[in-house]
Amino acid sequence: MAAKRQKIHFESVEELLGAPITKDVTEEIQISQIRPFKDHPFKVIDDSRMEDLVKSIAVNGVLTPVMLRPSADGGYEMVSGHRRMHAAKLAGLKTIPAVVKEMDDDTAVVAMVDSNVQREEILPSERAFAFKMKFDVLKRQGKRNDLSSGTEFPMSDEEDDIYEDELSSGTEFPKSDTNTKEALRARTVVGKEAGISGRQVQKYICLTELIPDLLDLVDAKKIGLNTAVDIAHFDRELQNWIYEYYSETGFLRPVQIEALKNTENVENISHTVMTQIMRDALPENKPSRKVSLSEKKLDKYFPPHFSAKEREMVILGLLEKWQQENEQ
Repeated sequence: MAAKRQKIHFESVEELLGAPITKDVTEEIQISQIRPFKDHPFKVIDDSRMEDLVKSIAVNGVLTPVMLRPSADGGYEMVSGHRRMHAAKLAGLKTIPAVVKEMDDDTAVVAMVDSNVQREEILPSERAFAFKMKFDVLKRQGKRNDLSSGTEFPMSDEEDDIYEDELSSGTEFPKSDTNTKEALRARTVVGKEAGISGRQVQKYICLTELIPDLLDLVDAKKIGLNTAVDIAHFDRELQNWIYEYYSETGFLRPVQIEALKNTENVENISHTVMTQIMRDALPENKPSRKVSLSEKKLDKYFPPHFSAKEREMVILGLLEKWQQENEQ
């Protein structure tokens, strides 16, 4: 039998230099001492996935520690792990394994977003507000860098090209942000770390300007992302009217929102005018040419033993005769 090989330990740079190595220490924290992260955008829903998580925790406990930071009141603030904590409560746990880290507000926001935004089941509204929170932090840090260093916020050549391209193409996001270099840099960083483009990040950020009812429709996949972004640029009164239209008709077409976008002084139109614009934007319905004859109607003209195929042949024969007579 071959001898079991001994594992070889390769020293890290920190070990070679004799620097202290800090490792995350897990400790059991009373759930009653933990409060949710302020304004965190991720919804904790009691759905089938939550039921599965509760069952798993009831059997195996919480396998992945949550991340906390100390709060000023002596308790803790949740940074990452709201769903796990909720499931632990439902499973009857009083404590939860946690890693406690000292973090300032900006660091905590970034950590909270990064630990949640890659979830597969994340909703568009959750992604939107998460991106907005991280974007605000990065843009704010960029401005602070400008003030402290006395130099312009640094941008890579690629980012500078994108910035110039956005300005020349007329791309604008009038409500959520202006096209400053700090804003572009923040969008680019958020997008790169999320695996999407900076412009896609800005589309999500624009969703935060939607009224809640319309945002719910986006989450329910009743309104597409691009259409929702267009609606987000309208004022809240017009958005409410759009939602009323959807509630009454059960649909909302991109061509209708495009028609509103192309309306001059759209912010000054009335509810009645908006409804008319929405109606006029729809393509005209062509009258149906489909003919349907019920079996009950045909029984009046055919013997009971005639099959469907025989009935069809008789009808087509009569139609051909009628056509010939009308062509003479």
